[in-house]
Amino acid sequence: MQVKGQSSAADRMDVNQAKQEHLLALKVMRLTKPTLFTNMPVTCEDRDLPGDLFIRLMKDDPSTVKGAETLILGEMLTLPQNFGNIFLGETFSSYISVHNDSSQVVKDILVKADLQTSSQRLNLSASNSAVSELKPESCIDDVIHHEVKEIGTHILVCAVSYTTQTGEKLYFRKFFKFQVLKPLDVKTKFYNAESDLSSVTDEVFLEAQIQNITTSPMFMEKVSLEPSLMYNVTELNAVSSVDDSESTFGKMSYLQPLDTRQYLYCLKPKPEFAEKAGVIKGVTVIGKLDIVWKTNLGERGRLQTSQLQRMAPGYGDVRLSLEFIPDTVNLEEPFDITCKITNCSERTMDLVLEMCNTRSVHWCGVSGRQLGKLSPSASLSIPLRLLSSVQGLQSISGLRLTDTFLKRTYEYDDIAQVCVVCPYTSPES
Repeated sequence: MQVKGQSSAADRMDVNQAKQEHLLALKVMRLTKPTLFTNMPVTCEDRDLPGDLFIRLMKDDPSTVKGAETLILGEMLTLPQNFGNIFLGETFSSYISVHNDSSQVVKDILVKADLQTSSQRLNLSASNSAVSELKPESCIDDVIHHEVKEIGTHILVCAVSYTTQTGEKLYFRKFFKFQVLKPLDVKTKFYNAESDLSSVTDEVFLEAQIQNITTSPMFMEKVSLEPSLMYNVTELNAVSSVDDSESTFGKMSYLQPLDTRQYLYCLKPKPEFAEKAGVIKGVTVIGKLDIVWKTNLGERGRLQTSQLQRMAPGYGDVRLSLEFIPDTVNLEEPFDITCKITNCSERTMDLVLEMCNTRSVHWCGVSGRQLGKLSPSASLSIPLRLLSSVQGLQSISGLRLTDTFLKRTYEYDDIAQVCVVCPYTSPES
């Protein structure tokens, strides 16, 4: 931590009091996990000039592992030698000690610790009550904790007030400035599902790209998506088997520095929202990512993204989708499909269905059929029959819906695709 003095007019009293010698001493130390001690083993062959000198020296070294002296990691732990880095999502812990260096008994000691960020000032003191007295060579200890939720400059302000034996009230404070860094770079992409039953479906795929931008590896404990009230989510980051499911990233889920990992999720609207076509439109809230990781010796960090938003695809006034269509049909043989027509507008429609033949697809039935009135957000299922005169992968096209109220026609082409095969041709030929 860097101690920053203040020279503004508001702090002139603090500067004047700092010139006099105080009876109390304030010490602040950040509490972090230790690290494993590492050494650099030096070896040589027995026929070399040093012989077994290096081996004997490493065996006598107390930091090496007995029986495995050539390992870089030792049996000892190393305390932090500097302040280190603080990352967003981690818990900042600090030890505060006020020691009476004088030979006098000090009374009414009040220790206060505040954390100043770019947007707010937080009180981190465990207790705001004053200690009645502090004898010589005694101390007041406190440990503060704070989950860091903002990046940028943070200032820990430690203030101490007390009363001497003569009744004089004294006050001083110290400032400790540190930077909070960003540990992860998170990018998201949305994909609309493509299905054989509909050109546009309500399913949404979310790809989350997470990159470790720190200088040390991370253990990714959890990366989950908390959906909004409108959606159910399915994680697609594991390979399921008969007995168990295994993560696509393996059993040891480590993320090395500057490495990137992609997570995939499938979101589907809940039935009560899926039935209302007019609800899911415009900008919709998908949910938020919850990321939990661990660093050196299990030091934990957690980040939650803001609510992820997506622009829902536009269906127009009328949406036409397919509820049923076969995968494979025979050449020149009729087959059935089921269409679903949904009124996405805010007005009642009176619809007429027209079926237009294409080069390869021919509709069976009466074109220009009256479908009747369809209220807002209501749906109608219609069975249709058609046949294909051309082999291969054929596109279903040629449906037209006309609203008689506004004299407006909606065209639907490339609704879906079907594989047309010849039943008289053997697979071997």
